[in-house]
Order: sequence, then C-alpha cells, then structure tokens
Amino acid sequence: MGALAAAGLLAGALSAPVFAAEAADGPELITNGDFSDDTTGWWWTENSPGSVVDGRLCAEVPAGTENPWDAIVGQNGIPLAAGEGYELSFTASATVPITIRTNVQMATEPWTTEHSSADQVTEEATTLTHVFTSGGDHEAAQLAFQIGGSDEAYTFCLDDVSLTGGAEPPVYEPDTGSPVRVNQVGYLTEGPKNGTFVTEETSALTWTLKDADGTERASGTTTPKGVDPTSRQNVHTFDFGDFTEAGEGYTITIAGETSEPFAIGDDLYDSLRSDALAYFYHNRSGIEIDADLVGEEYARPAGHVGVAPNQGDTEVPCWQDTCDYTLDVSGGWYDAGDHGKYVVNGGISAAQVMSTYERTLTAEGADGGELGDGELRVPERGNGVPDILDEARWQMDFLMRMMVPEGEELAGMAHHKIHDRAWTGLPMLPHQDPQPRELHPPTTAATLNVAAGAAQCARLFEDHDADFAARCLDAAETAWAAAKAHPDILADPNDGVGGGAYSDNDVRDEFYWAAAELFVTTGEDTYRQEVLNSPLHGDTDAVFPRGGLSWGATAGLGALSLATVPNDLTDAQLRAVREMVTEAADGYAADSRGAAYGVPYAPQDNHYVWGSNSQVLNNMVVLATAHDLTGEAAYRDAVLRGLDYLLGRNPLNQSYVTGYGERDSRNQHHRFWANQLDPDLPNPAPGSVAGGPNVDIQDPVAQDKLQGCAPAMCYIDDIESWATNEITINWNAPLAWIASYADDLGSGGEGGEDPGEEPGEDASCEVTYTSHRWNGGFSSNVTVKNTGTTTLNGWELTWSFADDQRITQAWNAQVTQTGRNVVAKPVQWNGTIPTNGTVSFGFNGTSGGQASNPTAVSLNGSACTVR
Repeated sequence: MGALAAAGLLAGALSAPVFAAEAADGPELITNGDFSDDTTGWWWTENSPGSVVDGRLCAEVPAGTENPWDAIVGQNGIPLAAGEGYELSFTASATVPITIRTNVQMATEPWTTEHSSADQVTEEATTLTHVFTSGGDHEAAQLAFQIGGSDEAYTFCLDDVSLTGGAEPPVYEPDTGSPVRVNQVGYLTEGPKNGTFVTEETSALTWTLKDADGTERASGTTTPKGVDPTSRQNVHTFDFGDFTEAGEGYTITIAGETSEPFAIGDDLYDSLRSDALAYFYHNRSGIEIDADLVGEEYARPAGHVGVAPNQGDTEVPCWQDTCDYTLDVSGGWYDAGDHGKYVVNGGISAAQVMSTYERTLTAEGADGGELGDGELRVPERGNGVPDILDEARWQMDFLMRMMVPEGEELAGMAHHKIHDRAWTGLPMLPHQDPQPRELHPPTTAATLNVAAGAAQCARLFEDHDADFAARCLDAAETAWAAAKAHPDILADPNDGVGGGAYSDNDVRDEFYWAAAELFVTTGEDTYRQEVLNSPLHGDTDAVFPRGGLSWGATAGLGALSLATVPNDLTDAQLRAVREMVTEAADGYAADSRGAAYGVPYAPQDNHYVWGSNSQVLNNMVVLATAHDLTGEAAYRDAVLRGLDYLLGRNPLNQSYVTGYGERDSRNQHHRFWANQLDPDLPNPAPGSVAGGPNVDIQDPVAQDKLQGCAPAMCYIDDIESWATNEITINWNAPLAWIASYADDLGSGGEGGEDPGEEPGEDASCEVTYTSHRWNGGFSSNVTVKNTGTTTLNGWELTWSFADDQRITQAWNAQVTQTGRNVVAKPVQWNGTIPTNGTVSFGFNGTSGGQASNPTAVSLNGSACTVR
C-alpha cells in the first residue's frame, strides 16, 4: 500500500515542507490544494502522469492496473498529531466510473493508515468529505489517492483538496431500529421464545403478540433486568414461550414500540443449513463456481490456477527461500476476506463440517438425508457420496497437500499457510489476483491440524472411498509422528505481511485433539495414553474455555469426538469425558440464562473478541452436544437463545447472518463479495455470518466510528471494518453445524412436530416452502417430496405468488416467472425423484411487500400438500 512511493517510481515529486504539528486551530495542511501553483507539492506514479488542466490536477491512468495502489496521486510531508481530529475534503471526477482508495498514512513501511476510505468517483465532479482522528504522531504523513484497478484507461481529476486540523469527528449513532429485540427469523413451535426490550422504565410493562393481520394473540408482562453490562442499555426481557401456533408475520409490541416481524414454526432453519454449507463451495479455490449451483450473480472463474494474471497454486515456492522445493497446494477454501489459505483455520473448519455429518450418525433424531448425495450445492453431487463429505474432501485434499515431502528435513510437517506476497487488493476476484503466492514455514500447530482432520476423514470416508480414507489415515499418522519429532515449531507472530500470522505459543490443545481423533479412528492404545496423560485431560476449563473453542483452542474438538463417536474408551473414561462436556455446557447455559440478551457467551470482563460470533456458535456446539447426550432441555434452550442473539435479539437489533432477518449484515469484509465498493459485485451470499462485536476495534473504520463502544455494540456493517465484519470459513463452519442441529429439532426432535396441514388422501407430493425476507428482498428454499408409489422421471413444479415477488436468481432448478406464475424444472442431475425421495432448490428475489409463501403448489399438474 503506497509501496510505489517508497520505491521512488514517482514523477513530478515535489514534497511539501516538513514542519511541526500546530495546535488544533484548523491550519490547512495541504500545499497547493487548488492547483493555482501548477503541480507544486504533488507527485504521481510514473505510469499515471499528471498535469493541471482547467485548474484541476488530472492524471492519465493506463488500462489494466490490477490493484488500487498500482496508480497513485499524492502529497507527502503532512504533519499529524495523535488524538487530533481532521477533516479531509476534495472534489474528484473520472472518465470511467471507479472506486478509488483515499488514504492518509505513513509515507514509508509499514504504511500505517490513519484514514482509509473507498470513494466512488464518476464523470460528474463530486465533493467528498471525511473526518477522522489520528491515532499517532507523524511529522510527514502522506495523502495518497490510489486510483488503479481499472480494466480501462481513464483520466482522473482532482480539485480543492483540503486537510485541516481541529475537526470534531461526528458521534456515530448506530441505527438500532426498534427497541423490541427478537429473533428476526423466528422461533421453533415448542422451543423457548424470548425477547429483550430497551427502555428507561424500571417497572414491568405489558407486551402484546400480534399476528400478521394485527390481531392480538397473546400478552404478558416484561421482567425488568436493569442495565446490561455488555450494552450499557437498561433492558427488560419477555417470554412468550406458551404460544405455540405456527405462522408468519408475528410481532411484539411494548409501550407503543413494535418488533421486526418473525415466524413461529418448525421448518425455519432448513434453508440456513443449506446456505451456511454452500458458503464453502462459494469460497473454493481452484475451481470454477457454477452459476447452475449458485446463480449468475455468484458465478466466477476458477482462482489461482495459473491463468494470467494468476501465478497459480500448482508450483508454489517457499517464502524468503526457506525451502528449495515447490508444492502443488491448489484447491481448498479461501480462508476469509482475503485469498489466503491457512492450515490452522482450515483444519478446524474441515473438522466441524465433517462433524456436522458425523453427528447424524450418532445423535438421536439427527437427519443425515439433508446432507446426502444430491442435497447440497456441490458439483460432485450424484457420485454416491454425501454432498457434505464431498465439500469436506475439497479442503482435506488441500490440507494434505500442505505437508512437507518425503526426503526433506521436516518431512511430514505441514506448512502453516499460503497466500499472496503482499496484502491482496480490495475488491479483487481470485482469478484476477496477479501476485506471487508463497508457502510459509511449517509449524507444529498446522501439522497437528492435518493429523486431527485426516484421522476424522479416514473413518468417515471408509464406507464411501476406501482409497481416500487410507490416504487420510496415512497422512494423519505421518503428521502425528512429525509433530512428535518437532513439538515446538511455532508460527512467527511477526509473519503478518500478505496474510494473518495465526501464531500460537501453546500447542498442547492441538496434541490433545489430534490424539483423540487418531484414537477414535484407530483404537490404538498409544493414542489413548496421549489423551489420558495430557495435562489438559479432565480440566474442563482448559478443554472448553469459557470464551469458546477457536482455531487457537482446539482441545474441545477432540473431547466432543471422544464423547459422541463410538470408541474404545472404558466406561469410566467415557463417563469422565462426557462429564467435561456437560460441565462446560452447564456453564454456557448459566451464562445464557443470566444474559439480558440470552447469549451463551460471557468472556472475562465482557471482552468480546475478534470473531465473537464464532465463539458464541462454538459454545452452542458444546451445548447442543450436551443435549444430544442427555436430552436435557436446558441445553437445547440455551442453543436456541444463542440463535436468537445471532439473528436479531442483540443490542444492535442486527441479524449477523446475510439473508436472514429484516436487518441483516450484508457488507461484510470480503474480496469478491464487495458490492459496497463495486456495484457490479454481489453482497455476501445468504448464510454468511459476520464476525461480530470486537472491543479491540483494530481497523480504521471501527476506530473512527466505535471509540468507547459498549462490548456487544463494537460492530459496524461496513466492508472496511475487517476487525468486526469479516467472514471466514472457521466462523461459518459452526454456523452450519448449529443450523443442521436446529433444523433437526424442528423436523421432529424436541423442537416439536411440523404443525402444517395433514396430507390429503389423494396427495402424492409434499412441498416444504420456506422464505426469509430482508429489506426489499427475500430468499426461498423449496423441498419437494415424492409421497406417491412410483418414481418420478422428470418433474415440473408450479405455483403463483400472492404479491409482487420477482425472482432474480435460482439454484438447483430452472425457474421461470411470468407475471405471478412460476414454473420450476430440474437441472441435469436432479430430474428423478424416487418414492419417498426429495429434491431441493432455492431462489432469491425482490419484493416490496410481505413475500408471502404460496398456499397452492402443483407437481406435474397434481396438487401437493404445502407445509
């Protein structure tokens, strides 16, 4: 960022004089901001020569620049004082619409940024203003307009550039909408139903539940809770769990304030399960993302396969020449907002995706059919392998490719990560990334991630692909032996250029996890003894930290496998492991019951961490496992209250999952889901969970907006806020696990039976139709079940919308719409529906109304039962 300035590749470089920062009395810090003195004080990169035209500084930007910083106009020598407020304003235009980056930063490495904004510039000259506070003292900072990144050549022009001190940054007031906070998706029929009301009142108030027609259906009184320390809000809670009538469009009204609408039912999480798992296909590396699976909006070419400008992941060298070989590390999942692939993040992610499936083999009431062959959005469907395992295999194959080859000094160890040499530009599609890719040194933590995941892989693939299962087991045992031989090779905490460092100075948890998985898979006593002799074994707080499992705290993954997957522990040993699970779950359940917003997360001093939503979800995984083991409703209820928190019952009235709820996150930090920066790119796909509140607010946007925020309110839905609003594979993995668990509850577990209409005598089909609305749009998921006596070879589903819904994209079916009439037909792989078999498809659309579900649906001309 700004590296070209340091490299001396500048023309017309006349620096402004260096002088000490003055008092905050509003001095002008820009030299020649009106260009009355030609180009004095301004510089530009050599590839974008500048000149003054009609009183404006105009730069000619060449075609084909890849990154914003490939072309820059700037000024150096700008003094800044720590804690001082500044106002930056300028007028800009461009002959081609483009999003530029406007940075106030150090002029040399590490390019520390005091202000960064993404500014959309068009042919019409527009004045833009930004107010920021400097976090440090700088004698000679730099204003850099980064104007690269366009396929076309264009002219960029500037005028009236001003930077003055003494500005008072505006106080950021988040739009929290209604003070009545509910789960904006809804509540299971027989599950708990709680909400929170923000008010200054200290006495109980009356709440009223109304249906979509405005008819009062239930009422009660709130419970004053005082000031919630996580939000600093005075709140009441309310409970309407006794109301069990399924329906949509319910609202709660208290003191004249009305909640967002929500549903009550038992099919609320089917589409979330599918969407949360589709996240991994969306983020695959090394494969074209197929429009037939995800819709045209999300389709893209394969990334990092060596097609220009990519340099590819097939022959990747080691960073700083730390090895003399290259590796083919293609495939796998991009980790997060960048194009990096990290073994420690990828390991826990693959493990939890596999565990989502493995739970269906062990837990009563779990439905593996929803994860089976032909059910999910993966290109391998139809191969006889459960789709969820096909997805996990894509990642496991990559993780094993990261191992050091035989004959090398650290053979069997796993490289910690692979990513671009420098941070990837934003936005940037993977196939457009021109940077060299580099392998970073092997670590013990990464090696044990491979050992653990590959051991789990070996047992799950044994019945589906014996050769792959054997490869996984060999990799697991090889990695374990390498880690035992090199038990303390740790990641460098300073290795954070181009990708996160992911350093971890305690790998006892990874040893515990890997030993547990290898023992469950092989039954070998060597691994049993590693588990039993671990200093963590039996210490619930060490295995299940109160703040939650994470990539850096993985012992609990091993304990969950030991507790649930059949293995050769003695009865007493198994009982001890399960007691750790339930003891941890008891703590999380107590945290949930005591929290004003019901969240099962109580970190020390309310220190909400980076990715706090994933910590919440991982606590929910432990709670759900305890419920599977014991049947205790208290654990289930805490899980469902956690979903309430994530889907809107929180201090910001924010659903953190894209496409779910009226007020959902949709500008998460991501390189190619970047609509906020480029209107031609999409928002994140439905089912993407934002990182959530983070009290450390490390990014400039959060620091500008959220200073002094209450812990659970340190969040902003802005693509630039990578500290609060990133999306990652290791956050979506527990979301998928929990969505699968919750959907199983609603499909016949303790969440209650489906209260929909009973099938008619002549009905030979059953349709489950689920919709989730957001402002101006909706997502729908449709499952068709053949309840007849013969296989259907070919199918056509028809219905009519009751309002102005317009379908904009579909997946897993060919969907056409004429007026309000809709026809859905199969794609090439799902044209057959056997007796008692199902097919599922979905679509997104726009709607100015309620986006009501159809009440009548026909299959091949015959009416179906609609649920």
